[in-house]
Amino acid sequence: MTTRDASLAGSFAIGGDLTVNRLGFGAMRITGEGIWGPPADHDEAIRVLQRLPEIGVDFVDTAESYGPYVSEELIAEALAPYDRGTIVATKSGLTRTGPDEWHQLGRPEFLRQGVATSLRRLQLERLDLWQLHRIDARVPRAEQFGAIAEMQKQGLIRHVGLSEVSVADIEEASKYFKVATVQNLYNFANRKSEAVLEHCERNGIGFIPWYPLAGGDLVAGHEKARAIMERHGASGSQIALAWLLRRSPVMLPIPGTGKVRHLEDNVAAAAIRLSDEDFATLDAIGRR
Repeated sequence: MTTRDASLAGSFAIGGDLTVNRLGFGAMRITGEGIWGPPADHDEAIRVLQRLPEIGVDFVDTAESYGPYVSEELIAEALAPYDRGTIVATKSGLTRTGPDEWHQLGRPEFLRQGVATSLRRLQLERLDLWQLHRIDARVPRAEQFGAIAEMQKQGLIRHVGLSEVSVADIEEASKYFKVATVQNLYNFANRKSEAVLEHCERNGIGFIPWYPLAGGDLVAGHEKARAIMERHGASGSQIALAWLLRRSPVMLPIPGTGKVRHLEDNVAAAAIRLSDEDFATLDAIGRR
């Protein structure tokens, strides 16, 4: 299995009108250790980003908090003016105080600042997809959602997404704006967001599973799953990604890496076609 073409994963129209290939790229890991500061190898990070359009990856997910700011700056350095069709989604709602330290901050002025500075760093006039990184429990939701709705009306944001939310959260936010995507923890071995995924399916909302490669070791360690790996000539992580893509037509996995070779291995998963029997076998293993 050597085909590397993310378009083989199929496509999805975010918000009904923003079509992307379903296998995207998460740009958190192109920063330094602890998601803090610049990457250890700047040139390799740039090579990773520049390789994306060459292998059909046209959906890049980042956040102002990655670095902070470093990920967005690298994306612009490597890909602006995005004349090869790359769609960049970003997020705000978390602030940083050090490596691996994350704090919710949903005050309207902070969210507005986040949108304004992300636009500047990414060298864009409008954010095609902007996501609230977390709903801040200390700030009234009406203030957070209201500020987002206003920025969308102003034309700064095209589509709005949410991250780490429940079905009730989605329904509440939907009173202020159309929720185009949801980004929750979900993978082969972690199905806690199953109800949210099903809600997204029913309502045409894109579901972006973060930590999508988790479960690869579980695949590789199970006899029946290893047989599937061998049949497809694939690694455990590639099979875990193929399972995600097969799981739902609204699924938009965004595996991330700071290495070109790892990126290419991930994208090769788009060419895997699991049979109904393969999928059922893997699904049962993951649920156990």
